[in-house]
Amino acid sequence: MPSAPSRFTLSDFDFHLPPELIAQHPAAERTGSRLLDGTGPAPQDRQFRELPALLRAGDLMVFNDTQVVKARLFGHKPSGGRLELLVERVLHEPDLPHTVAAHMKVSKKPQPGTVLQMDGGFTATLLGRWPNADGPIFRFQFSEDPYTLMAQHGHVPLPPYITHADSAEDERRYQTVFARSPGAVAAPTAALHFDEAMLATLDAAGVQRASVTLHVGAGTFQPVKTENIAEHVMHFERYEVPQATADAIAACRARGGRVLAVGTTSVRALESWATCGQAQGDTDIFITPGYQFRTVDMLLTNFHLPKSTLMMLVSAFAGYGHIMALYQHAIAQRYRFFSYGDAMLLQRKADAA
Repeated sequence: MPSAPSRFTLSDFDFHLPPELIAQHPAAERTGSRLLDGTGPAPQDRQFRELPALLRAGDLMVFNDTQVVKARLFGHKPSGGRLELLVERVLHEPDLPHTVAAHMKVSKKPQPGTVLQMDGGFTATLLGRWPNADGPIFRFQFSEDPYTLMAQHGHVPLPPYITHADSAEDERRYQTVFARSPGAVAAPTAALHFDEAMLATLDAAGVQRASVTLHVGAGTFQPVKTENIAEHVMHFERYEVPQATADAIAACRARGGRVLAVGTTSVRALESWATCGQAQGDTDIFITPGYQFRTVDMLLTNFHLPKSTLMMLVSAFAGYGHIMALYQHAIAQRYRFFSYGDAMLLQRKADAA
């Protein structure tokens, strides 16, 4: 599901980020981060706690209710060589129980049929590639229910730019307070800033809430390797837009409210639904400048990796020049970047170029 052709190349989305601005730990409190207000022509430095004052009664916030699973598992081959699996999704195959699709990090790939001994005492039998014989991911059969095994023996799948091993803090904070649908290997990070008190404040202010589900995959960190961004092949992620959310969006439109997507994952789910008309399925939507947004009016998002598909998405939403100026401001003002970093509020440009 590609976006409209773009005049931009990969290099246009590059910028220098001082490594010390990459947040390695969350703020002491969920709402304790900073908020860069990019809804006007000039950036405004705010605190995240100010967000309710920037919204109006009748606006609709759409959250991604996916739940991060402890998808990182360790084990060894029959030869003794260590390996790591990152479960991308549980497959629910009716004729073969306990199957998963997973990335495998190992010095030498084992052959199909190899039984891997995993830390925690269970096994993972390599069945082949996924989703087909040439697929980039591997298909395994676990000896027991995958969700149970991940909960008992897995590790929080922290992003590659977070350098410490996962901890009890990560298990609690790399998860939204409203997560309910297990299946993600990366958090919808813009939603990490919300706590129950903030949600109650928004409710009291008349701001409506709805949810979608998009199970964020490891492909969200996949680098774009082609200078011609139209040649990039997007990863697939599962999404669902409930009928209640579709109804809430229609009601918001009828009363003149604004639809605010919390995070780029909510944008991907909503725009996939609006583009193809399917309330659920797999999406590989690729949003670059020139894309015509159908559903989202405002976006709350964290700061993204240079040359990433998400940089392209926010540039399509708010305008390339505006986004690059906001990022320059954020770096100059020492905002904290990426998953555990600060947030930014954006408004869709009528001509987002």
